[in-house]
Amino acid sequence: MKPAVGLAVGRGTGVELAAVFERALHRIAAVCGSGAGVEIVRSPRTYHSYVSLRQEVGDTARIRRLTEEDARHYERFCRERARLGTTAVFRTAVNAQSLYLVRQRLQAVKVEPITAGDASLLLVRDEAQGFYTGENRHSPGVVTRTMEFSREITRKVLDFAVRRARRQWPDGGPARVVMAYKYHLLDGALDDWVDEIARGLGVEVRLFQPDTVNRNLIAHGPGDRTVIVAGNEWADIMHVVLLDRFGGERQENRCTENVHLHPELAELVEYQTVHGSADDLTGKDTVNPVATLRAAAAIAERHAGVPGAVAAVEAALAAAGRSGVRTPDLGGRHSTTDVVDAVLDGLTARPPAGPPPVAGPLPVVGPRAAGDALPADALPADALPVGTVPVGTLADRP
Repeated sequence: MKPAVGLAVGRGTGVELAAVFERALHRIAAVCGSGAGVEIVRSPRTYHSYVSLRQEVGDTARIRRLTEEDARHYERFCRERARLGTTAVFRTAVNAQSLYLVRQRLQAVKVEPITAGDASLLLVRDEAQGFYTGENRHSPGVVTRTMEFSREITRKVLDFAVRRARRQWPDGGPARVVMAYKYHLLDGALDDWVDEIARGLGVEVRLFQPDTVNRNLIAHGPGDRTVIVAGNEWADIMHVVLLDRFGGERQENRCTENVHLHPELAELVEYQTVHGSADDLTGKDTVNPVATLRAAAAIAERHAGVPGAVAAVEAALAAAGRSGVRTPDLGGRHSTTDVVDAVLDGLTARPPAGPPPVAGPLPVVGPRAAGDALPADALPADALPVGTVPVGTLADRP
């Protein structure tokens, strides 16, 4: 049987990028794979972007209704794909409120490995709880947004972060685990939960205010094998900054993973471009396809049994770049189609750089072996121990 990959398409440039993804995935599988091919299962609904809701609907009550309809439909699509054994979905950008309703219900985290010189950083963004999640209640002149944090979701996010770090750095696991949350707003509850969870996982976790993490990154850069687990109110903004400052990469060129931790989803991985829906570029054939091409390569290699796909696409992208084939956002004069043609025409099978990446759920975490303790010298000394969890002591900032 062909491996199946899900595809969910939003408005804006979603239709164009979905076509790029389908073409690229089939081409990558044909050139680099065994010839079995890949089945792409597309969601039957085209989901709204925020711009399409405002332009086509306008009325607040109807926007709320369509937002919820999109969320319910996409949630059902993900659940059904996971039930049938699909391990990956590619999704183009959709309206943020619909998306975060799904992320809350399916308990999602976003995962971004970043290499900064000799150091490697793993950003795990908590999308399942906090200030970006929740429902809106409207009254005249007021929108009330409700949200929650929970011990159970915090445990799942931390457990996943440690498991993912140990897979990424199998020769020793993470050197340090840092959490960036506005924990001062939660009456001490998050501090207590993290203390308890860290002891159970057998790791040291340091909980800091986001501005403390920023200060440390500016002053010292990321230490090698650092995991940052972060709330959305910080990570949404800092994701792009970290890519630019430490990863040497623009968001337009980058794809990323969202992993769903709800037990019924079996850690289904959703790939997306880091850039948004780019509604102003719709139909102009000028949207940057690099992130979509990279997502197709990652899915081919990790979920469709096509070893060497990532290396092959990276080589073809580099060759196209050296030839000056770029979209306008990168200073070029070429169309989306030109770039895709150049990359796929230049695609040749390449041996994988190392063992094939592991797809599917990560193994269950247990306490670290004796003598395998995490070093405690990576962050400054302005930390107040709370059990095993040093907590940053800078005063509250707005």
